[in-house]
Amino acid sequence: MTQKRWAIQEILNVTTEFLRDKGIESPRLCAEVLLSHQLKKSRVELYLEFDQPLSTLEIAGYRFLIRRRLKREPLQYITGHQEFWSLDFLVSPAVFIPRPETEILVEEALKLKQRDLLSDSFQPKILDLGTGSGAIAIALAKEIQDATIWASDISFEALALARDNTKHHNLNNRIKFCQGDLWQPFSNSSITFDMIISNPPYIPAEAFKMLPPEVSYYEPRIALDGHENGTHFIKRIIEESGIYLKPGGWLLIEMDPDQTERALYLIDSTQSFRYKERLMDYRKKYRMVKAQKING
Repeated sequence: MTQKRWAIQEILNVTTEFLRDKGIESPRLCAEVLLSHQLKKSRVELYLEFDQPLSTLEIAGYRFLIRRRLKREPLQYITGHQEFWSLDFLVSPAVFIPRPETEILVEEALKLKQRDLLSDSFQPKILDLGTGSGAIAIALAKEIQDATIWASDISFEALALARDNTKHHNLNNRIKFCQGDLWQPFSNSSITFDMIISNPPYIPAEAFKMLPPEVSYYEPRIALDGHENGTHFIKRIIEESGIYLKPGGWLLIEMDPDQTERALYLIDSTQSFRYKERLMDYRKKYRMVKAQKING
């Protein structure tokens, strides 16, 4: 008896229904992404080659990827890639997966530069505090050609991957990497920045049991856990950032919408800032707080 030969269209249809029955989110997208990864083809190429039969080895490899997804491993960790700011980033379980809402930080940073609102708009010094995969730092290095960018993280593994992404985007000489807990790498330095940007851990410790397994089991807790109320790192960043910002420098922080009012209060209480504002994400929820240090 000859073994059934699966064509691309047929196996995608069957897999989509299978994933849907198993409660996997976006089953068609998942089926396409994993088959693209297995065959080393783009999703467009899959549609152009719908009738192409698959080999036994290709089907076996695809089934292995599907089994990983059924264990709720994120697609991005299975493929090793995630898009951010229309750029391709290498990702692994050592780093938090970049999210689309974090692009708001990049957008706002570019607006400040374009409006000539930085202390030094010609050669700005920018710090990406808690860089993870390096997505923010790399996006800014691509967009602001004359900027000098620092990227710090407490995780050695995260910094190793961020360096790989820097090489991936041919930015080896544009970003300076530092390892340490928040301000530790700069505590014995006199350096100050025109802009400090951070997407810190901000999920409340008490909320972890409610997270989907893709997040709670696979993504690094150190990049997610903001301790009680989720504001531990937000508070430390706001309270100490004035030391590391130039007069007139800007602080941009991503956080949970429910934390933004508390962040505005903390900004006021430091008496280091003359201006503050919170900004919405693409879903019209407050997602980011920005503040400008007083001049002098």
